[in-house]
Formats: sequence, C-alpha cells, structure tokens
Amino acid sequence: MEQMKSLNDLERVKIEHDRKLFSATHEEILEGKTTDVYFLRTMDILNHLGLGDTPVTAEIFAREEGVFAGITEALGILRNKNVEVWALKEGDTFNPKDTLVRIKGPYSEFGVYETVILGMLASSCAWATAARKAKEACKGKPLLCFGARHVHPAVAPVMERAALVGGADNASCILGAKLFGKEPTGTVPHAAFLIAGDTLTVAKAYDEISKPDENRTILIDTFKDEAEEAIRVAELLGDRLYGIRVDTPSERGGVTPELIKEIRARLDQKGYKNVKIIVSGGLYPEKIAELADAGVDAFGVGSFISDAKPIDMTMDLKEVDGKPIAKRGRIPGIIENPKLVKMI
Repeated sequence: MEQMKSLNDLERVKIEHDRKLFSATHEEILEGKTTDVYFLRTMDILNHLGLGDTPVTAEIFAREEGVFAGITEALGILRNKNVEVWALKEGDTFNPKDTLVRIKGPYSEFGVYETVILGMLASSCAWATAARKAKEACKGKPLLCFGARHVHPAVAPVMERAALVGGADNASCILGAKLFGKEPTGTVPHAAFLIAGDTLTVAKAYDEISKPDENRTILIDTFKDEAEEAIRVAELLGDRLYGIRVDTPSERGGVTPELIKEIRARLDQKGYKNVKIIVSGGLYPEKIAELADAGVDAFGVGSFISDAKPIDMTMDLKEVDGKPIAKRGRIPGIIENPKLVKMI
C-alpha cells in the first residue's frame, strides 16, 4: 500500500470492470484515492518549488454548533505520519468557529488527506449531534439507533457508532454497535409476522428460541389493533415478556400519544404493569418528547439521525514555517481552545 503523492500516481488507479461494490476500501482511503485530485496537483507544485515538506500548523473548525465525533477514525489516517495532533474528545460539544482539531507537521505528511479527514468529521459530528438532540428529548429513557437502512452500507456502521458517541444507548447495526464495544440490539421485523401469519405464532417461536435471560420484545402492529395485540402477547408470554414495540405506519396515523396511553392503560388494567412500551417509526425530538410524556419507555430512532445534514468543516493553515498566516477574512495564527487534548 503506497500513499498517492503526485498526479503521476493517477496512472496506477485502475478500476476492475467486475468490481461488485463502489464504496472505497480501507486501503483505498489510506492510499489517498478518495481525496480531491487538486491536492495531488498542490503537492506537485510545492515539490517543484522545493516547499513540499514545509512545516505548517493546520486547524479545523465548524460553522455551527454540534457534538464532536469521528476523530478516532481520522487518527487512523494520521497516526503513522510525522505529525502532532490535538483535538476535542469524542462526545464534547462545540460552538461555531471553535478549533476542533490542530495538526502540526510537514505539509507533505497530511495535506493530501484534507478531504478525507473533513468528510469523516463532517458526517460523524452531524450524526452524533442528531443523536444527542433525540436523546435529550427522551427525558432519560433509552434511545436505540435504527438508522442503518437509510444510508449506504459502507457508512452505516460509522453512522451508528457516531450515534452512540452522541448519546444513543445502543444500535441495531451489528458492526456499528460492536465498534463502540456494544452488543447490537433489535427485535423482529414485520416480515416475520407476515410470513408466519399471526403475531402469537411469532411471539411463541421468539420465546422458544431465546435464552432465558434475553429480553423478549414483540412487535404488535402488524395484523390487529395494537392494544388488543399487546394484551394477547402479554397473556401468552406472561412474566417472560419484556416489552411490546409499536411501529404503526403513517398510513394509519402513526404512533400517537393517545394510542400509547390506551395501550398502557389496558396493559395496566390486566396486571401487566411491568411490560415496557417501545416505539419506532418516523420519530423526531418533538414527537419523542410527547411520547415520553405519554408513557413510552424506549425509542428506536432511524431517519432523524441518519438524515442529519453534514456539518460544514473547514481546514485552514494557521502557521507556515512557524509564522502566523491566514487567508483574507481570517485571523492569522492558531486559535486556542482549552478543550483540545494531545492525541498524537
């Protein structure tokens, strides 16, 4: 594996005609093949001038507030380079124009990776920020990230890991959860119920194949009235039932506070006060807060997190050969941030 350093290196970038997936491999990212081509031209110009190894200090800032994530992955790019790196810790909050990352070293060591590093931070910070907003709306109740189906599978684990950084309690994407040291969580999709033909058939099988200490949460909105199905499942599984999941589609009005209140009341009246209510499907902070007040015990949130708009990141050179410098409109020299921690 060799890092791209010049426009001449473009000649060795070959695409196999039978390539099955278009996403970049780890090796392609580390080689610099996902950078903007103008950084290779920049290196050609600087090397022609004898300036490629000029010592510089670069800083990265964002144009809006958010929750910091993605630095662990970015350090995977920089760790074996002749650079020093300071950054916020993952999970830290930041304000517009705060210095988030400072990189110091020869420009040739990291300049080609500007595109890559900014992209990693822009997306991960956005997902972490959305997860934090959703978690705050949960009012102390668990938040599960169910967003993998809304993004390209190559970045699904990155997204769900970022959601965990932002405050989600767990994630359904296997790799995303495990990257954060968690065991993935999830129940059963509607497909199982549609194939089996009845909610109780699936609930019984779910119970039979599960380990004794495993939580049994059953989806209840496939065939019948949600409150009716909740009671049927509770009567079938008794104390072994941990919770019911409600994912009523928008075509039937979605999950509403009134529906949750009815389900909760009917379960309580039948003596099933310990059965948890988990909801999912098109949730966003305002709706989460309403449902939390109505009695929901946990939330599965997907598109609100996965659809978060990347946070615009900028990398500026702040020192060149030890001297403060900046483009017009920016202040020359490094901008201090007491939250920065030495990473490399």
